[in-house]
Amino acid sequence: MKKYIKVAALMAITLASCTKLDVNVESQLTSENFPVTPDAFVAATGTVYQKFNAGFGVDIWRMYELTSDEAIITARNGGYYDQGRYQTLHKHNWLPDHPIIQAAWQWGYAGISDCNRVLNLLEKSANSPTKTQFLNEIRTMRALYYFYVMDMFGNVPITSFGTSESPKQATRAEVFSYIEKELLAVSEGLSAPTTVTAEYYGRPTKWMAYALLQKLYINAEQYIGKPMYAESITYGDKIINGTAMALVSDYNTLFSPTNGANTETIFAAIYDSNYSAGNAITRYTLHASLRAKYNLPFSPSNAQCTLKEFYDTFNLPGDIRNATWLAGKQFLADGTTPILNGSVQLNFTPEIILTNTETMDVGAEVNGISRGVRSIKFYPDPNTNSSTRFQNNDMPIFRLADVYLLKAEALLRTGGSTTEALKLVNKVKARAMAAEVTSITLDGILEERGRELAWEGWRRNDLIRFGKYQGKWGFKAGNEGATRDIFPIPATEIVLNKNLKQNAGY
Repeated sequence: MKKYIKVAALMAITLASCTKLDVNVESQLTSENFPVTPDAFVAATGTVYQKFNAGFGVDIWRMYELTSDEAIITARNGGYYDQGRYQTLHKHNWLPDHPIIQAAWQWGYAGISDCNRVLNLLEKSANSPTKTQFLNEIRTMRALYYFYVMDMFGNVPITSFGTSESPKQATRAEVFSYIEKELLAVSEGLSAPTTVTAEYYGRPTKWMAYALLQKLYINAEQYIGKPMYAESITYGDKIINGTAMALVSDYNTLFSPTNGANTETIFAAIYDSNYSAGNAITRYTLHASLRAKYNLPFSPSNAQCTLKEFYDTFNLPGDIRNATWLAGKQFLADGTTPILNGSVQLNFTPEIILTNTETMDVGAEVNGISRGVRSIKFYPDPNTNSSTRFQNNDMPIFRLADVYLLKAEALLRTGGSTTEALKLVNKVKARAMAAEVTSITLDGILEERGRELAWEGWRRNDLIRFGKYQGKWGFKAGNEGATRDIFPIPATEIVLNKNLKQNAGY
């Protein structure tokens, strides 16, 4: 799949270079070079995916993880304070001028705008089954962008191509209905491989549209005030019963630097450190002293880690997911040679103790101690680009384990079969080599979702649905109010578009 990304990127450049330099980007395809072959369609639509991937791995990841109990960036002896942008995400006291919130809005609407542009161009090409397929794929990608924008910001505009008028703000219910109708309209026209093969890995398939519908419906009560758990079960079943997809035997391969198409991942943000950059987990997470252990071509930045409360849930005997964290004293790959932090062995403490509560600063490292447990789930990549520090690990967006856990949750919420819910949860546990359970509750499902999907970008969404987002964790007081379940519309956008009304409480 990395080869596919490279070819798509190069073809997109080639198509653009065939036009005059003074032609607007909207007109980079003309009647003479409209795509005809599948490879040409791939190239013509490539920017939609490149935009998605580039923003998801950093800004969108931070919106969903740093506002939850899964990840935190503290100041470290003055570093990473950055005007408090990470601290306000953690404490839920962000304001409408927050730069990461603004970047998330811009990511969403840049992606939607690109989808609209590409759809407009493809509509003008000659009719063919290939054209129809790619139109359906880009409409699905547009629905995915809208899902994230609606999930983060609530009442947002539904935009169109080719108008100079400022778009009007739609209600969250209207955006929900738009996403639902688009997915229902195109899903049956999408490719339906038995499992998601390399050809479709990172592109929408019928199963990706179903997974997004399952996710849309499981959250419907939060979005539109109407429970739609039965519908969520229906679309989960369409994936479970309509495909040959199965959990991979080795959990860690899903996140490795060489990951790619497999029997479990339904859709992924695809990364190539040179041609499709965006995954910076190792750069921001690992300590510089770990460079030699993982043969990295750069020194990591020692920024983000997890909270002790969350790390403590990785406590099941034999669970292979426990090993996705680095805690305690650190050794080289031989397991015996200490890794030094200065002249003392590097020691990651689960406890994060602040020396300055206002700035959330942990102070200077003393006696080898560096605060916070570190994730190696997206395993450090020795082939990371040394200048950009982006790695090659793809990031799953939808995968079968999530489908199983969402269906189990919906069954419990509707009074459905607890036996079936338990069976689904135990499939996930068995793959992780954790002991199976004989009973399950909603809280138990949330905890299992945390273990299974940690740092995959779903935690904020989960905590809101389970009514836990305004809880107390780390250095967050809790009870910040339901207004914090959605982010403020960036102040700059309200200045630019007078049709926008700020979300309540901001």
